[in-house]
Amino acid sequence: MNGDKVPPRTPGGIIHTYLGYDPGQYPMPAAQPPDMVSPAFEHLLAYGDMRELTEAELAEAVHLDPSQIKGLGPSLSSLLAMLEERKRKILQTYETLTAQSLADRTYRDTADSLQPPGKRREAFRQAVRDEQLYDLERLWYREDQHSDFARGLVGLLDALGNKYQVEELASKYDFTGKTPMDVQQALQIKEELETLDKLIEQLKQAAKDAKIYLIDMEELGRFAEQEQLDELAALQQQVDEMLRHLAQEQGIRRDRDQFRLTPRAMKLVQSKLLDEIFSDLQAARSGRHRVEIDGDGAVELQRTKTYEFGDSLANLDVVNSLN
Repeated sequence: MNGDKVPPRTPGGIIHTYLGYDPGQYPMPAAQPPDMVSPAFEHLLAYGDMRELTEAELAEAVHLDPSQIKGLGPSLSSLLAMLEERKRKILQTYETLTAQSLADRTYRDTADSLQPPGKRREAFRQAVRDEQLYDLERLWYREDQHSDFARGLVGLLDALGNKYQVEELASKYDFTGKTPMDVQQALQIKEELETLDKLIEQLKQAAKDAKIYLIDMEELGRFAEQEQLDELAALQQQVDEMLRHLAQEQGIRRDRDQFRLTPRAMKLVQSKLLDEIFSDLQAARSGRHRVEIDGDGAVELQRTKTYEFGDSLANLDVVNSLN
């Protein structure tokens, strides 16, 4: 203090700005960019050329970090929550016992209404008891397909198939509701639940590897709003642009409908192979290891000595001993 002037305060830090960097299009500067050369080279070794490597196949082979795609996580999470909520409401609304009973009754009534020829009667009754589609199909093939019995077998096969599907629905999903379903409604709900399961799995996988193109957008359109679909399509375009940019940076050139490895890409492959080879090598415990600096001062250090009994042969200077 003592009357001295207080020096002006300096900023507490430096603000860094990345010019020309779009965080929504390319990976973060600190993030390791996806390796596109290695999968392309593996495809080259497998097929002999690049003619079968499409843009989708290249994207499938490349490992992408979803955190590098701005907005991907929240978008997928909202869609996933919407589909899971729809599935939960269906399971909490309906019960399957009524549909199972109706499907079984329809099958029995259809079988009772048929009049098989005398030579087919016993085989028909056995097939009905066993409820085997294969046995009923064999009966149909043996009959005149224009006969009333053959046409009745087609209806019986449909009834048995519906019975199987309703039973599968009841065993596959845990329904807790009380609203009854008829057979056709049960089949529709089964198809919807299976579609929801498929889409949920696709969204979860996309959240892990950012491969949005694997999502069935047409099926998703049955449940999602158009705004959500447009957002997902924009994210897919963002991923495609990032892959094209990285392919160009890493030396993968697209010539019409083919991908080709340029000399730049081949150098990257060679560098990766050498890194893998030398990363597993370890220095030997013995041998001739030359050093750039032998030591300081004018005293020359002795490098070899005369062999004496009891010395280890591992330290033998073979080259100088034979000179």
